[in-house]
Amino acid sequence: MARLQKLRSQRWLDRDDFRSFNHRSRIMQMGYDAKDWEGKPVIAILNNWNDYNPCHQHFKQRADEVKRGVLQSGGFPLELPTVSLGEAIIKPSALLYRNFLAMEVEEMIRAYPVDGVVLMGGCDKTTPAMLLGATSADVPAIFLPAGPMLRGMARGQTLGSGSDAFKYWDERRAGTIAEPQWQAIMGGIARSAGTCMTMGTASTMTSIAEAIGMTLPGAASIPAVEAGHQRMAAQCGRRIVEMVHEDLRPSMIQTREAFLNAIAVAMALGCSTNAIIHVIAQARRAGHEVGLDDFDRISREVPVLANIRPNGASSYLMEDFHYAGGLPALMARIKPFLRLDQRTVNGRTLGENIEGAQCFNDDVIRPLHEPVYAEGALAVLRGNLAPDGCVIKPSAMSSKFLRHAGPAIVFDDYPSLKKMLDDPDADVTEDHVIVLRNAGPKGGPGMPEWGMIPMPVKLLKEGKRDMLRISDARMSGTSYGACVLHVAPEAFVGGNLALVRTGDRISVDIPQRSIHVEIDDAELARRRAAWKPLPPRFARGYGWMFTQHILQADQGCDMDFLRTEFGEPAGEPDIF
Repeated sequence: MARLQKLRSQRWLDRDDFRSFNHRSRIMQMGYDAKDWEGKPVIAILNNWNDYNPCHQHFKQRADEVKRGVLQSGGFPLELPTVSLGEAIIKPSALLYRNFLAMEVEEMIRAYPVDGVVLMGGCDKTTPAMLLGATSADVPAIFLPAGPMLRGMARGQTLGSGSDAFKYWDERRAGTIAEPQWQAIMGGIARSAGTCMTMGTASTMTSIAEAIGMTLPGAASIPAVEAGHQRMAAQCGRRIVEMVHEDLRPSMIQTREAFLNAIAVAMALGCSTNAIIHVIAQARRAGHEVGLDDFDRISREVPVLANIRPNGASSYLMEDFHYAGGLPALMARIKPFLRLDQRTVNGRTLGENIEGAQCFNDDVIRPLHEPVYAEGALAVLRGNLAPDGCVIKPSAMSSKFLRHAGPAIVFDDYPSLKKMLDDPDADVTEDHVIVLRNAGPKGGPGMPEWGMIPMPVKLLKEGKRDMLRISDARMSGTSYGACVLHVAPEAFVGGNLALVRTGDRISVDIPQRSIHVEIDDAELARRRAAWKPLPPRFARGYGWMFTQHILQADQGCDMDFLRTEFGEPAGEPDIF
């Protein structure tokens, strides 16, 4: 194995000057001596653990296993905790803080004497956030996915986190579930450490990380509490030391072709709609132009093969996917759509990694000729309601709404929407189109997951379970239904969604990829002249910075000043 002539950490530790003396003395203050670090790569373990993040509760132990691997390969491991984004609990939106974590990761790598990084994350926004930061820093990095939790279970029934929570909440609102059953569901739907075990945003993004080449092969689907996850953590520790000696950095792995591979894999998985925002942001951080058109084009080509909730009527979860062969098996089945020569963190190509991969359950990972959904895991719609695009997930909705037109019922905020949803006498039918606005990147703030607008209780009691809903918000990857999301530009900045009125007729045609409010341009212009912007959501702090600099959904919701052309990576020559 070729070895570098000079380690980045030596800038801090190996010079014969006062600053290096001070650095070395402070490391000795922690109980280490020179033999612990001299001539060895310093490996930062960026651990996204805290007591409020249930998805990462096992990371305390996993960090020790990473350290074991680093030591075995001759490195010097140090754990650096990061801000943690527990999706289910953090308010108002974890996306608001994705860029906060990304900046922290980048700046911790820049500021400390480290040669390589193990990124420990997995809960929805932590995977893209940590990869965004590591992409900009561009020192050797490997991602360690948290892994999905065990399948949910209550009263002998298998439950999927998120998907079944939404499903049974509707049933409770409809009056079909008694309190004892509801309590059993609450206690059984999330039974261990780990991320949601449906094909939600967490497993979508860790799978994308693997498809790009930033994880070890097969790492994305290993259940969080399985012994194999412990072994994978130690393997990450061993491999990152080798990557430092090879100078294998994210910029060498994250090509445009690697991101196109990731999009193809996401389509075959029946991915979360959130994937669009995160992949666009990460690709652009890596210096590659990837956009909505890439997603829509590939979604027309690649069928959904992963028979995992919330896709279709599946009862399978991530455990089943892992035991069926995981991502290597799925990628082997979509080889015709992949660029197999792309390099990955283990030093081998994607094609080499999936060579000989087998599927052990053809109902969980379907063959190409027998897909769950023939095309269109995601679809990008455009029209006068969304000039810069919006998104829908056809694989997880009722087919009767693939083409639909109906009168709008418009809400400017979530409280007023909720009041209608809970009204048993609301003036609403399944032919109406519910519109929620001012819930985008700036309006939310942080584009919260309000886009899977609950069904009105009046319709639930009538036996209805789907209708067309439109917003500039996002929805959970575990969600389902005829929900149009990410409308861009958002209403808060004066996008045309801000001009819609209750009673306007809205038409959506998913096969034709169109979305329109049926009013003419002159009327839109009159309404625009009368439109008045709402006051900013924040007056100070990070929230103020976010709203000043956040880009729209079609651009990945990154900060404008974090684009590739701003500054040099942390791995560039020392300027201090």
